[in-house]
Amino acid sequence: MARSSTLLGSALAGLALAAASPAASQAIDLDQLTATQAAADLCAGKITSKALTAAVIARAKAKTDLNAFITLDEAGAMKAAEAFDAGRKKGSCKPLGGVPIVIKDNIEVAGLPSTAGTPALKNFVPKKDAPVAAKLRAAGAIIVGKTNMHELAFGISGYNAAFKTGSESGVRSAYDTTRIAGGSSSGTGAAVGARIVTAGLGTDTGGSVRVPCALNGCAALRPTVGRYPQAGIAPISHTRDTAGPMASTIADVAILDRVIAGGGAITPAELKQMRIGVDKSMLANLDADTEAAFKAALEKLKASGVTVVDIEMPKLAELNGQVGFPLALYEAYDDMVAYLKKSGSGVSIENLAKEIASPDVKGTYDGLVIPRKLPGPNNTVTDAKPAYEAAMKTARPALQALYRDTFARNKLDAIAFPTVPKVAIASNPDSSSLANFLLFIQNTDPGSNAGVPGIQLPIALGASSKLPVGLELDGPAGSDRKLLAIGMAMEKLFGRLPPPSR
Repeated sequence: MARSSTLLGSALAGLALAAASPAASQAIDLDQLTATQAAADLCAGKITSKALTAAVIARAKAKTDLNAFITLDEAGAMKAAEAFDAGRKKGSCKPLGGVPIVIKDNIEVAGLPSTAGTPALKNFVPKKDAPVAAKLRAAGAIIVGKTNMHELAFGISGYNAAFKTGSESGVRSAYDTTRIAGGSSSGTGAAVGARIVTAGLGTDTGGSVRVPCALNGCAALRPTVGRYPQAGIAPISHTRDTAGPMASTIADVAILDRVIAGGGAITPAELKQMRIGVDKSMLANLDADTEAAFKAALEKLKASGVTVVDIEMPKLAELNGQVGFPLALYEAYDDMVAYLKKSGSGVSIENLAKEIASPDVKGTYDGLVIPRKLPGPNNTVTDAKPAYEAAMKTARPALQALYRDTFARNKLDAIAFPTVPKVAIASNPDSSSLANFLLFIQNTDPGSNAGVPGIQLPIALGASSKLPVGLELDGPAGSDRKLLAIGMAMEKLFGRLPPPSR
């Protein structure tokens, strides 16, 4: 864990400060803290950023078995926290002033390695922040570290053997370290779920902020594609990629969204005015805990006045299948070549591929991305370009039209579904199988390919597994703020999940 031991003395000094200050020590309860509350308490002087950041670092170091971090920047974080405290003016603080956050390691942060979870980039240290990170830092956020991830963002398990701080490989669930944290924004999901930090950034191509938050009991937004700048982020597909906020609550997610995209404060929606659609095709392959929690959530919404209507989205899976792999696998080559060149990393795509550590990602790069191929029938491969061109010309516009028509015809504010069909599965090399990948993106992928926004919010711990279950709401393109308003109202109804047992 790079830089993890450079400021042990300062971290301990911060803890001593917290212990010496009754107000600070009583106020900092990381298990219950939200970014919204942290920002308010810091601005009011109820707690210091130095004490809070020290507490965050201490918990990160106590939870190394999660493999949540690639770089924990104690020195930089404590210095920034002390600077905030020294300059704080009561009542005139920035939206995230003094609040510790984390950033997924495919998003560039000046002065810290930006590995994208792959060995070839372990020595790449960018000179400036990606625009999304710069916005958060300008809003006063303290970046405590860069989080672990499924290698090159190509997977849903987070099982990455190349970077680990615990004895076992793979980013682990905040609620059960024998289970996956989800991917590809695995470390951010685990860090927020374990109540190490209240918020952070991930990226999402087909479910990569929503899947980890579903499995770790946190909230997330996959924004409408184009809402956030993509520069300074190691890519898969410019058509599908977006950064996305991940946080303790939807209200916290809304603050990060305002900082990055602008706009005023968001207030909770009136649930009695909401129409939510449910498509039974998105209720396939559910485990018992997920099915029961989702049904209970729908009943609770109906009891609160939400109109829930059954809908049909014909050919959804068929259209999505014609878009997903062709876009991601074809654009991955050109987009990564361009990124490596512009970033100044000094790494070629051939060298990048040569050093890939995860067998599933290695197979994808060597067999499909580099040769520009797609999986074909009977273990064959086919040329990717014709399928890509057909996807962009025909299938993707048809998929987008299907979403537009579904929202309009049914007068829907959103479509609701279980974010993932199952609670977190066992963490091991097999968790990265193609079958598991396809299962866990079953519901998150279609909206990704259509470019519409989606929010994930925790709704329950499974009755038998005691693991988090998530609900997603997808809305029309551009309805990000309305989705967040609906999510804020719903989380008041569902309440926050209890923290993981210590």
